[in-house]
Amino acid sequence: MLIHLIAAARPNFMKIAPLYHALKKEDWAEPIIVHTGQHYDLNMSDAFFTDLNLPAPHIHLGVGSGSHAEQTGNVMMAYEKVILEKRPDLVVVVGDVNSTVACTLATVKVSYPIKNSKSKIQNLRRPLVAHLEAGLRSFDRTMPEEVNRIATDALADVLWTPSPDGDENLIKEGVVQDKIVRVGNIMIDSLEMMRQTIERQHAFTDYGLKKCQYGVMTFHRPANVDDPKLLSMLCDSLISISEQLPLIFPVHPRTRKNLQGFGLMDMLEKAETIILSEPLNYVRFMSLVFNCRLAITDSGGIQEETTYLGIPCLTMRPNTERPVTVTQGTNQLCFVSDIKEKAELILSHDLTECQVPEMWDGKTAKRVVDAIKRKFIG
Repeated sequence: MLIHLIAAARPNFMKIAPLYHALKKEDWAEPIIVHTGQHYDLNMSDAFFTDLNLPAPHIHLGVGSGSHAEQTGNVMMAYEKVILEKRPDLVVVVGDVNSTVACTLATVKVSYPIKNSKSKIQNLRRPLVAHLEAGLRSFDRTMPEEVNRIATDALADVLWTPSPDGDENLIKEGVVQDKIVRVGNIMIDSLEMMRQTIERQHAFTDYGLKKCQYGVMTFHRPANVDDPKLLSMLCDSLISISEQLPLIFPVHPRTRKNLQGFGLMDMLEKAETIILSEPLNYVRFMSLVFNCRLAITDSGGIQEETTYLGIPCLTMRPNTERPVTVTQGTNQLCFVSDIKEKAELILSHDLTECQVPEMWDGKTAKRVVDAIKRKFIG
């Protein structure tokens, strides 16, 4: 059974890696890594693939950057040619980037006979599409990722969800129960797969920091970094927080550009309790997260990882597509107006009791493989 695993950027590779390894153990599966090239990532080095024990992508579409429409259209055109040539049985898309919806659209629109003696889908005229990390909703359609999630889930044939809220969202949208399979959080598989490598790093020592005596912060979303007034207020709050807890700030290229353009970089560079760095690879960044006292972010994945690790997290967004990290985990949503107050409250109190969501246990890839076998192999 030929299975394409679609990835567009570093977080996507983190999600497909455990599944690729689980599928490679099966004699009925031939997993193929397809890199759309939607994002150019300085940290996508050979070491990155070595750490994940992944081969170089088998297929590289080389799409590159562009507007949302350009990326989506270019990925669709490039991947359609691959589908017609390679004829996969199953296409697995992950996450919520433009490549996720683009490869889904390309796949559901092709038509050809599928020939696979071991598969139950011989008579279908196209590959099936499975969405790993389905059902997540922020209910904010101003976020391009939300639009991608909704469209992908509406079109995919199989929906693998990470948590009960994902199931509930899909059912409310009219998705039939038979399409939905809760498998857990694949990023926790990646974290556990890399745990020993991460724990050997002790990256915090390279910056003169002490274990559990610093915070990690990341910001890149346009809503937070594209408005000069808001970004200035955020910098003021972060400097104030850093006076109680030193902060390390790996600066995203978009954020750095705006900090420089708005004349704000100088104030951060002068703050003695804020350490600025270039973007870090996954192992070094997670080494910092593993040993920090607090994470401050607007990213999605860190909300999950800190919940799993039991580390307080402040997410500067009005909503999250991962509400289980708030209702069960260590995450709190905040605004620039109350981020300082919430940080001070966290630092002055011990962590309140939280729990790791069900199926966030490092066994998601196995459950996905079992789901594929039940549906396609028998």
